[in-house]
Amino acid sequence: MTASTAAELLLIRHGETAWSRSGQHTSRTDLPLTEVGEAQATALRALVASRSFSLVLSSPRLRARRTAELAGLAAAIIDDDLAEWDYGAYEGRTTAEIAAEVPGWSIWSAPCPGGESAAEVATRVDRVIARVRAQPAGATAVAVAHGHLLRVLAARWIGAEPTDGRWLCLDTATWSLLGWEHAVATVVRWNVPGTAVA
Repeated sequence: MTASTAAELLLIRHGETAWSRSGQHTSRTDLPLTEVGEAQATALRALVASRSFSLVLSSPRLRARRTAELAGLAAAIIDDDLAEWDYGAYEGRTTAEIAAEVPGWSIWSAPCPGGESAAEVATRVDRVIARVRAQPAGATAVAVAHGHLLRVLAARWIGAEPTDGRWLCLDTATWSLLGWEHAVATVVRWNVPGTAVA
């Protein structure tokens, strides 16, 4: 496998929602995009139009599906494995609120009661990665999903632990590219504003 023949994966994080703006953990809660989020998603059209995709995937959540639609990826296949990390009892709460009760709490280092572990999220993203790597040589796949989920996916793409996603901050409506260099899985671009086209 070489950089010129292996399938690569374009990641798109959904546009802004009211809870992404306020820092509330959002997994199952199916929030719409804000007006800003809709504009952010629309700004991704130039990026999408500049490429062709062998596989177009989206999280089942409304915010991801709407981002895909506004970006020009209306034919996205819904993949439940791309749903955001399940925060369980911490759904809708900010990190500061949780840490006030559980000092030092972080999604990366402590459990979410009633939610998923990092290992469980990794199992899901590993299936997405296998699906992408089964694409034809030279193909590009695209996945529209969520902040924590995509950070775990990027860590797993390069063979790192799921919790290594802690070092990969990801803003709303940004894109990132996972690919290859000399048969080594790499993060080619990360957290690029949606208005920037590679």
